[in-house]
Amino acid sequence: MAVAADPATVEAAAKGARRNEGHQHTGGAVSGRASRSAWALTGVLLLCGLTVVLPLYLTVTMAFKTPEQSVDGNGFSLPAPFNPGSFADAWNLVGFPTAFVISVVVAAASVAGAIVLASLAAYAIVRNWENKLFKYSYFYLLAAMFIPFPVIALPQVKLTAFLSLDNPAGVAVLHILFQLSFSVLLYSAFLRSIPEELEESARLDGATTWQVFWKLVFPLLAPMNATVGIFAFLAAWNDFMMPSLITSNPDLQTIPVIQQIFQSSFSTDYNVAFASYLMAMAPTIIVYVFAQRWVMSGVTRGAIK
Repeated sequence: MAVAADPATVEAAAKGARRNEGHQHTGGAVSGRASRSAWALTGVLLLCGLTVVLPLYLTVTMAFKTPEQSVDGNGFSLPAPFNPGSFADAWNLVGFPTAFVISVVVAAASVAGAIVLASLAAYAIVRNWENKLFKYSYFYLLAAMFIPFPVIALPQVKLTAFLSLDNPAGVAVLHILFQLSFSVLLYSAFLRSIPEELEESARLDGATTWQVFWKLVFPLLAPMNATVGIFAFLAAWNDFMMPSLITSNPDLQTIPVIQQIFQSSFSTDYNVAFASYLMAMAPTIIVYVFAQRWVMSGVTRGAIK
């Protein structure tokens, strides 16, 4: 015996079916738009990647070519025959060993100084934020980020010469000072994510502020230390203007400066020039490959928290 369905129930079921069908169509449209957006983003990223890969490929191929191949007008062709002798020529003609050691020392001093000074300054600012002196000091450091080096280059040249710092040591000091503002900004954002209760418990155990920072807080700053370190290293290693203006002795110049001198003197030795460029790039690529995980972790944690 058939039972007659309630008209209200039938109508409600029909409305529910239409609503589900509408949700499916809407979900499909949203999914389609998301897919198109993902493909567009992938295309943009591929183009950005080509802007890095193609110059790197050109640098590598030119570095291993013979002098005749390097001027044949076909820069993207593979080296035939393979000529690794360009690196030996660059090592001797460019004065690479001395410049490499100077660049390493300047970059290492810049990294160590930026990490130590910026972390201490940021810790003092964050933990004394209610004190106007520390708060205004933070804003002062942020304002210094908007002053480019060329604006104050002449006073810096005169000051370093007066203090007998017209050498790689003076370049390292200036790199530390100019990196301080950005590094304090990164450290401050990261330190706000560290609970103060950890420090209070350490103080209850008799630890001083100095011990709390070095034994408790500083190890927790490892991701941000890597982030600040890689930025400081890249800034010091790739800088051309500051050492060229500050260092008075041409025999104590960094790699970017001697490469410019070499390029001006031997403008047709493209294979040797590109070999020196590749040797100069190698440390930065190696450092970033090994430190990129810490860099992304430090930036993300500092931004989110």
